[in-house]
Amino acid sequence: MSDRVEKFVYVGEKAERLDKFLVSRFAEFSRARLQGLIADGFVSVNGAPAKKAGQSIESGTEIEVRVPPPVPTGLVGEDIPLDIIFENDDLLIVNKPAGMVVHPAAGHNSGTLVHAVLGYDPEMEGIGGEERPGLVHRLDKETSGLIILAKNERAHRWLQDQFRLRKVEKTYLALVDGKPPTPTGRVEASIGRDPGHRKKMAIVQAGKGREAVSEYKTLESFKDHTLLEFHPHTGRTHQIRLHCQFLGCPIVGDAIYGRKNPTVEINRHFLHAARLKIVLTNEKQPRVFDAELPEELKKVLEEVRG
Repeated sequence: MSDRVEKFVYVGEKAERLDKFLVSRFAEFSRARLQGLIADGFVSVNGAPAKKAGQSIESGTEIEVRVPPPVPTGLVGEDIPLDIIFENDDLLIVNKPAGMVVHPAAGHNSGTLVHAVLGYDPEMEGIGGEERPGLVHRLDKETSGLIILAKNERAHRWLQDQFRLRKVEKTYLALVDGKPPTPTGRVEASIGRDPGHRKKMAIVQAGKGREAVSEYKTLESFKDHTLLEFHPHTGRTHQIRLHCQFLGCPIVGDAIYGRKNPTVEINRHFLHAARLKIVLTNEKQPRVFDAELPEELKKVLEEVRG
């Protein structure tokens, strides 16, 4: 696949930053991506390599941009069944099962969601210029439910903006031990790395981690458990699991942030990404996508209902 070449002539009345002008011409790319192309020598101004992203251009300036094809990830697609909730030319929405890792990492070189997606659609390789084709958010290994992936650069940028601007409404279902202090509430508790355990996250003092905000409401109350609906407003690693721990009602089956001995028979934590509300590319009104609770979680609910 050869480079894509685009040529422009700037005709503005006032001088303009090069990167700002390019953002207006490449809606599918972030400014950071375009700044990277400039730094790597893929942009020329009046026939000479651009000096810097903030270079000033004036009316009549000729600009050429070479966009290299997506960098191959070296990943090999695998024939793994996918529960596809929705698909169009721009994106996939998949109902991920518990136990499936989202993207390759140390100890997970095969069998991931990314491997499955590349097996389904090899053209998604390299979307986003990363080794995580099409991903704009993630779910923990043991969390089931909805995850969305972009199938092209324009959709990837669109989805990134939707998540960054907090326009995506995500709904999770969590069965917890005990009950929260109030039936409904809002948690504002910053999250950062646990200083004592490199692979764990922790609630930290404001200013020492990243802002994390969740809202919750009680759906059902049981003798020793509560079914909660969570709406995270930020997307921090392990956010809902940590916020449940912070509320004093850890998620059932959470081997890291919950009780050492599960209070019900379960081989995963009870957290499910049940709903996504999002405005899709080329549309104005949001759509809602749902994923039912997996059978193993339905059985746990039946057990606690008695």
